[in-house]
Amino acid sequence: MSKRMERIRRRNIKKKRRRIATILIMFALLIGGGFYFVSQVYTAAFTDLNRGDKSDKREEAVDIGDEPISILLMGVEDYSTNGEAGRADTQIVMTLDPKTNKITMTSVPRDTRVTIPEEKVGRKYAGQHKINAAYSMGEVSGYGGERLTVETVEEYLDIPIDKFATVNFDGFIEIVNLLDGVEVDVKESFWERSSLDWYKKIEFDEGPMVMDGEEALAFVRMRKREANLVYPREERQRQFIRAAINEAISAGTLFKAGDIADVLGENVSTNLSPRELYAIQKVFSSKKSTTQSYSIEGENKRLENGLYYFVPSDEGLKEIQTKLKEELGLVKAPDKEQSNQTSA
Repeated sequence: MSKRMERIRRRNIKKKRRRIATILIMFALLIGGGFYFVSQVYTAAFTDLNRGDKSDKREEAVDIGDEPISILLMGVEDYSTNGEAGRADTQIVMTLDPKTNKITMTSVPRDTRVTIPEEKVGRKYAGQHKINAAYSMGEVSGYGGERLTVETVEEYLDIPIDKFATVNFDGFIEIVNLLDGVEVDVKESFWERSSLDWYKKIEFDEGPMVMDGEEALAFVRMRKREANLVYPREERQRQFIRAAINEAISAGTLFKAGDIADVLGENVSTNLSPRELYAIQKVFSSKKSTTQSYSIEGENKRLENGLYYFVPSDEGLKEIQTKLKEELGLVKAPDKEQSNQTSA
């Protein structure tokens, strides 16, 4: 392999490794920066789904700031397609309840098998696909990448997705460094290679650690070593979201709003207005807020077409659907005392 090809290969690998991390820090900053902060990037970032003021799965539009809502966070890998028709390789469904200050996060596996209907994308693109391909299917068919992904996740989880935020994979290290680092309480010791220097190992010792951009990227992306079994990547990503939000709402960050807004404006699209973002920020920044994570039970299987897909168990998918409906107030959560009597 020529030196030039090797440089290109390494550059592409580095960009790919940013994909999970970037969506977390970008959304944390978008929410955490407050009304002035998000107003600076609103014009560049706003994208309408062209579906009116609500999801088809809601009877009435939701009142953000007063009622539970759902947000789909999408991390789009588009570097290999020159910024066009990328894949949403990271999808996290968040629910936020302003009355209880409760936040939930549910990761949708990128290899989940879904059906893309012909009436949305035409016969050429319709059929069974991995869910991360919905974004590119929507783009190339003219239906809209964000819209098709949102609607596909709605059908899969059987819940309304009220809002979305899409992030492409540039600027992660720059943003963290602009914050002068993010402090995270490391729960288990491990190491990961640097995305800037393959031969450099970054050590993470148990306890509080202020991470710069290079270290933070390694922290959220490690997944191939044994340590990932006891300290899963999803848990580390959720930790980083909270820590980044805490950093973003600090007073010092406001003095860097212009620089951070420039990066956000180039890398984020959303249908959240500044007013809505400010209302959500109050939930995130409250000391009373709690965060809970859900995972979809299932396994990776090679199916009849020879490709591997994530296939949820029927019980696991139904359980997640019910939990998310409860979080959104669409169904009544079972009474704890009654539930205990039933289990007894």
